[in-house]
Amino acid sequence: MVDFARTVAVFGAYGHTGRFVVAELIDRGYVPLLVGRDESKLQQLASTYPQLITRTASADDPASLDQAFADAAAVINCAGPFASTGIPVIEAALRAGIPYVDVAAEIEANVDTFAQFAERARAADVAVVPAMAFFGGLGDLLATAAVSDDGWTSVDEVHVAYGLSSWHPTAGTQAAGTVSHQRRAGQRVRFTEGALTYYDAAGDLELQEWPFPVPTGPRKVLAEFTMADVVTIPSHLSVREVRNYMAVEAADDLAAPNAAAPTAVDERGRSAQTFVVDVVVRRGDQERRALASGQDIYAISAPLAVEAVHRILTGRTKISGVASAGEIFDAPDFLRSLAPHLVFERRD
Repeated sequence: MVDFARTVAVFGAYGHTGRFVVAELIDRGYVPLLVGRDESKLQQLASTYPQLITRTASADDPASLDQAFADAAAVINCAGPFASTGIPVIEAALRAGIPYVDVAAEIEANVDTFAQFAERARAADVAVVPAMAFFGGLGDLLATAAVSDDGWTSVDEVHVAYGLSSWHPTAGTQAAGTVSHQRRAGQRVRFTEGALTYYDAAGDLELQEWPFPVPTGPRKVLAEFTMADVVTIPSHLSVREVRNYMAVEAADDLAAPNAAAPTAVDERGRSAQTFVVDVVVRRGDQERRALASGQDIYAISAPLAVEAVHRILTGRTKISGVASAGEIFDAPDFLRSLAPHLVFERRD
């Protein structure tokens, strides 16, 4: 008999990140409900998990989403581009009265979630947590954890540096990047002077050296390599500047023609990619720092998303409605709970 109180619908279950989420849910004692629009891919995934239920649904068919999420306790949206799937799946979650979590890295899709659902989700007392993934969620948790002991709610600057050893993008990442580029009409984006700003810029991004702590050490990074942190962090922390930096090696991999997809190197399906995320928060002449390191940016999104669902379902949240990871959860405790997937530390 299926325990629907522990059943979590995974929309896009057969995708690269979706498969990690399914495996993590099972490891945590939850029952994944495999949902997606491609019946053949669902059945292929179900051959690995014959005990699980599959349901076919499409983001452009609200009735199919309602049927797919029936009896689920929560939904994790892993199906990008989230510019297409985010709003319909959130709408379905609200109709069902169940929490929604996604792994969206698309800046505009996350902006849409906060703008369109803040009042409705709060009124319905339903948790909606966007960008609960490596990009957006992790940086937000680290920034929040960095200042948690001080109780800072207003800061001058947040700098999030990504020290990826490589970056072999999935097809979903590439598709999402294309959609974001189209929505911006080729402009670049930054968070400066307390606002998200789009601007025209010619030429390459600025090359800098970021002082990653040992054992990583200083590495060349591209400045203004803007990610979803510019949405999640300012959603609850009053801040003037949020800046992102990306290791040159990873940026080159991402931009390469015919970029190779990730290749599994262990029994969990993780790639050999390693990462360190270094977050520096400044207020006046004071500085706080938090770091996280691990393996495979896609794989780490699974424990991030699943831990979020677990905390929501067990009542370990600060607020309801639309909220980023740093606002809705106890950030230091959340990050510590991710061991051994993630090594977390604060350095003041």
